[in-house]
Amino acid sequence: MKRHTALLMSLIVASIFLFFLLNLLLGSVDIPLDSITRILFGGKQEPIIWQNIVLKSRVPQALTALVAGAGLSISGLQMQTVFRNPLAGPSVLGISAGASMGVAFVVLFSGCLGGVALSSLGYFGEVALSLAAIIGALSVMALIVYVSQKVKGNVTLLIIGVMIGYVASAIIGVLKYFSVEEDIRAYVIWGLGSFARVSGDQMILFVCIMVVLIPLSFLLIKTLNLMLLGEGYARNLGLNIKRARVLVITCSGVLVAIVTAYCGPIMFLGLAVPHLSRAIFHTSDHRILMPAVLLVGASLALVCNLIARMPGFEGALPINSVTALVGAPIVASVLFRKRKNELNE
Repeated sequence: MKRHTALLMSLIVASIFLFFLLNLLLGSVDIPLDSITRILFGGKQEPIIWQNIVLKSRVPQALTALVAGAGLSISGLQMQTVFRNPLAGPSVLGISAGASMGVAFVVLFSGCLGGVALSSLGYFGEVALSLAAIIGALSVMALIVYVSQKVKGNVTLLIIGVMIGYVASAIIGVLKYFSVEEDIRAYVIWGLGSFARVSGDQMILFVCIMVVLIPLSFLLIKTLNLMLLGEGYARNLGLNIKRARVLVITCSGVLVAIVTAYCGPIMFLGLAVPHLSRAIFHTSDHRILMPAVLLVGASLALVCNLIARMPGFEGALPINSVTALVGAPIVASVLFRKRKNELNE
């Protein structure tokens, strides 16, 4: 069993390297593999346009997709475990909606106050969007953590989270109604999600933050395995349910907040990848599932980014359209297969 798991992990790691290379190689501009290799290792003899495409566009996009996919997938696994709900995902508690509301306030108010959409302000505008998303997401997360200490049942907390998401969506709708067309368009484009938005110093900061947060989430593996047993068994084994729930929600929420701040609200990866990982490894043990969802999420995000930048296609498709097209069939097929196995038993 361990040998089988190690082999599967090795294959997924190999797929990450393959898809990362394809993300560098394929695009609207055809660049030979040997030229890409020389550019990556500091060669200056290649055309400056090719150097800019590889170093300032394709490498940041691929790294962002890899890290964001891993973070969202871990967040989704944590949410599905703590709520014992297969449809729970990173956006289930309204944290993504909180990030969207923060961005809506900044983008839609910028037109009212300054007469220009924030997206036209370049680097300053991108930093303002990221800060607004982080503040909005963390504010909602703080509210959820506070409510989780007052509420006992997971179902009640789940419903409250969904209601917070609806309230945030309603506020966004009101802001849209009183905003000008240019600002609404800027907000809608942000809401489609993109791995291409992060570049330069922002990309380095984003990757560094996630490299710190993702290993910290592995400290909750034992807690998550205990929560799988149910509250009664977990409490008898010495687990403080209320404290554990707050820790898991906080960890998941921070991951979602950071990814949403830099990439926009990325849908379906956090929901689909845990199901896909369970189907591949046939286990519920988080000692295997946690690294599995990290690797599968990174690989699937690279595939989605590759599809979004199809060779011969000028520009890029919205990443949410691609993740939904890829993620929805995965979730449906896994659930159908699970149902079929239950009927056969």
